[in-house]
Amino acid sequence: SDEMFALKTLCRPAALQLLRPFSTKTLPTLTLFTKDPCPLCDEAKEVLQPFKHRQVDISLPQNKLWWDKYKWDIPVFHLDGRFAMKHRVDMTLLDKLLQDIETQKT
Repeated sequence: SDEMFALKTLCRPAALQLLRPFSTKTLPTLTLFTKDPCPLCDEAKEVLQPFKHRQVDISLPQNKLWWDKYKWDIPVFHLDGRFAMKHRVDMTLLDKLLQDIETQKT
């Protein structure tokens, strides 16, 4: 669907290095659960700016399930539909999770 974006770099060398093993067809989906206002979410969006990612506003009525689950923890990050981390983007952990996904696909 249009809402689903593959995790994909736009420019930064570090991001290119991070995603090097992935072909465009196998890029994992990174989802950021967020709402406004949320200073930590704004910080996370800035870090993730070079990547394509999907954002879910948990304050919208259709996302009540996520509101109930994550209202005290945002931002929360899922990679391919699974919980990955919360509060801040940990690039070392993200790199490891991406490597694990790539290893499982081979």
